[in-house]
Amino acid sequence: MTTFQNPAVAAIFNGYPPLVRRRLLVLRRLIFKTAAATAGVGRIEETLKWGEPAYLTSQSKSGSTIRLGWKKSSPTQYAMYFHCQTNLVETFRTLFPDDFKFDGNRAMVFDCDADTKALPLPAIEFCVAAAFTYHRRKARPGPNGR
Repeated sequence: MTTFQNPAVAAIFNGYPPLVRRRLLVLRRLIFKTAAATAGVGRIEETLKWGEPAYLTSQSKSGSTIRLGWKKSSPTQYAMYFHCQTNLVETFRTLFPDDFKFDGNRAMVFDCDADTKALPLPAIEFCVAAAFTYHRRKARPGPNGR
């Protein structure tokens, strides 16, 4: 998916340096692909949050927002951000300690110098699906019906 429904999001992507843009577009495609393949997620809304591309489960309300970003202060890195008041990044750190660099409890950080073919795509897909089903999983009753 390389077309944008939201011109403001397209403008942000077009403002990134070419290598960063290519790397972030890989993650963007993966977000849409994973959302489409994950039961109960529905259509994803692409918008801006804090001036960065953000992906929301606005239709189903099943999950937590994912953002993509790049900072001029760390020009060789880009990131996938998750809501810091969830346990998502903590869970990802436990499940994938050697697959990602993490920034606190809010992001998985990637290096522009790494080949995108070396990205752990199945692990990233798992993380995206977990974020997009976060509220649905959190709302399930436990084994005792609570």
